Amino acid sequence: MRNQGMALIGALLMIAGSLLLLGNLFHFDLWAMCFPLGLIALGVFVLVRPRMVGADTRSHVAFINELERSDPWALINEEHWSFVLDGTFDLTKADIPPGETLVRAFGFVNDVEIIVTADVGLALDLASFVTSLKVDGGSEEDSFLAPVHWRSDGYKGLERRVRFELTQFVGDIKVRTV
Repeated sequence: MRNQGMALIGALLMIAGSLLLLGNLFHFDLWAMCFPLGLIALGVFVLVRPRMVGADTRSHVAFINELERSDPWALINEEHWSFVLDGTFDLTKADIPPGETLVRAFGFVNDVEIIVTADVGLALDLASFVTSLKVDGGSEEDSFLAPVHWRSDGYKGLERRVRFELTQFVGDIKVRTV
């Protein structure tokens, strides 16, 4: 689903607004009830989420995730859950399998740099409140509350393709082709 990240953000906003409205209407302390329940739900999520993804997908959960993929490495399907993600994906040194490989990241603030060669297809599906996308040193494309979908030239026809799905509150994404 292409707008899954925006649907998630919208649903969370509607739930939070509804709960706050009910708390005001019925004069009860919403924070005293929801905060402990939220912590319990977060703990269950951290324990269960790695088992929910497929066997061929690597899942990583961290509060602050500093990810540096610049040495030779094997790219597989993966997802990252973090509050802050500062990641560099150097696909020029990656062993990329034929077909499409999916990298997902969910976080509050994502700062991601992707370095790719022209013979690898790159797709970006970004969902956030504020997104800044800069491709090959050109001008920044800023987006507010609108999903961003970007594809490299000839994406569908290339043998090796990498698709990034990033869902965040604030995202700063840079793409460089070498």
